[in-house]
Amino acid sequence: MNSSLAGFAPGLMGWRLKALALAAVASLAGCSANPIYTTTGVVLSGYSEGEATPYVMQMSDPEMACALGEGVDPLLYSFSRVTEAPDSTGSLLMLLAANCMEYRAWEAELAYLRADYAGKVPAAKDAREEAKRLNAKTAERRYRAFNRAMAAYDFDPAAEPVECPFLFSEQDEITFLLGLLTGMQAIVNDANSGAMAGIPRSIAPQAERAATCVDNEKWGGLPNAVRALVWLLLPDIRPELSPDPWSVLEHSSDLGVQAGIRASLAVEAVAAETFGRPEVLADAIARFAEAEGQVEVWQEYRLVDEVAARVIRFSSDKHWTASYGHRTPQSSFGKMSPDQGTENVETMNLDDLL
Repeated sequence: MNSSLAGFAPGLMGWRLKALALAAVASLAGCSANPIYTTTGVVLSGYSEGEATPYVMQMSDPEMACALGEGVDPLLYSFSRVTEAPDSTGSLLMLLAANCMEYRAWEAELAYLRADYAGKVPAAKDAREEAKRLNAKTAERRYRAFNRAMAAYDFDPAAEPVECPFLFSEQDEITFLLGLLTGMQAIVNDANSGAMAGIPRSIAPQAERAATCVDNEKWGGLPNAVRALVWLLLPDIRPELSPDPWSVLEHSSDLGVQAGIRASLAVEAVAAETFGRPEVLADAIARFAEAEGQVEVWQEYRLVDEVAARVIRFSSDKHWTASYGHRTPQSSFGKMSPDQGTENVETMNLDDLL
């Protein structure tokens, strides 16, 4: 070997070894450097926004939808390490995941009411504590959904004066609006938890102002229902010439039935429970039951109506469980008490099974 080359070879080999070592370390140190992951993240975000979200909004099974939220959200947001987070779809996914947690809180609350009705004090205390913890987790998820919705449309809810975001499509409008509603729900859940989650109450007036950015009649009175709920929570921010919040809620509920998206009725029921208006609660449940089979549900946003139905059903179940020790009988949905002589008449003829 040429002496000059012989002297150079060890140095060349050493440089190559160092380069290989650096490449290996780089590949091990960060998967985020892999362009395939970035491309996959972009494709997944685009698919979620363009296809998955419209599909989910048409679903008629709230439990399956919430399971999708819990399962897909961590996958989708894991790609935020390599590409921009899809906050619009992410807001909906976290909203659905929060619904899952709330359904568990509901079951714990019903267990508490059954135990309390039966005089089982330790079981009642345990279920009550579980319900509080689950409400706190629900509040945390809903606050995240609210923040994602605001970020998705570069909206600063604290800005003075309020500057409405550009909402280019119906999907943008409903995502933004549901984000506002979810923020309000987070406050209610936090209150039900004993303030475990520490949700800032300042988002209430922010949601009230932002709700004016969305067409009220088009979306079944939901924007004004959100505003009326805020006026009940914070009476000082209610405009001087505005109508009574309970009248606004009732009118919004009527608009919801007409639009085929009865979320406003659910807001009215939650407000009635929160502020101790049993007559309003009974009326909201009765009107929802009366609309069943008659309302023409807005199919593109069927899930919103189905979730509202779950809220109304739970409100009814709470009343029945506290009063009679069991959930609402199917034949009594829309009523707050059994008809004379009809309680416990739902029986099964076992001879038919033989």
